[in-house]
Amino acid sequence: MPVFRLTDDLLFPAPEFAEDDGLLAVGGDLHPARLIMAYSLGIFPWFSEGDPILWWSPAPRLVLFPEEFHLPKRLKRTLNAGAFTVTADTAFSQVIAGCATAAGRRENGTWITGAMQQAYCRLHALGFAHSIECWRDGQLAGGLYGVCLDRIFFGESMFTRMTDASKVALAALVEQALHRDIAMIDCQMTTDHLLRFGAREISREAFQARLDQYIDACLPQKKWRLS
Repeated sequence: MPVFRLTDDLLFPAPEFAEDDGLLAVGGDLHPARLIMAYSLGIFPWFSEGDPILWWSPAPRLVLFPEEFHLPKRLKRTLNAGAFTVTADTAFSQVIAGCATAAGRRENGTWITGAMQQAYCRLHALGFAHSIECWRDGQLAGGLYGVCLDRIFFGESMFTRMTDASKVALAALVEQALHRDIAMIDCQMTTDHLLRFGAREISREAFQARLDQYIDACLPQKKWRLS
């Protein structure tokens, strides 16, 4: 399959034209309208500093249905102990910066470039991107962020500076999803870590069907507040 080169027109090729590794297109920009369109089609940007913008739509797709979330006993004890204070949408820029500078990404390079951080902070200001933060003693211990369109949350990245902080953030995201009637959390790439929490792979056809089912108006949301 060819890799499509995007123009200034707000258009994407159909996701089924993606390469075996998920690469679909190159070029374009990170304007909010393009990002919102991309996510609504099951496409997301992922590229390294100095590279052109690359757009991906992998299959199969790892997703987490909130009602299938598996809460390990050890994490349940951590939650019950109140080891962290958890908030939403109070420190989005700090969370995305924390994800960009997490240890493994510092060593191997990050796709969360300065341009990506600016783009998602714009989405956050517009009501389309959200964060979950975990705090201990007033310090940001970990968190996650992603894009929410109607009833789907597209998870982008998470980080932790203290043991279990990102896991607590994930549990809080699932609770928020159940509260807000979010039907599916897109995890993008398959990892053993997320599989242990109940995420599972679904086919491209099944994923696209859920996009059609759960995304309608793509309206912005007010800042999240944890229930």
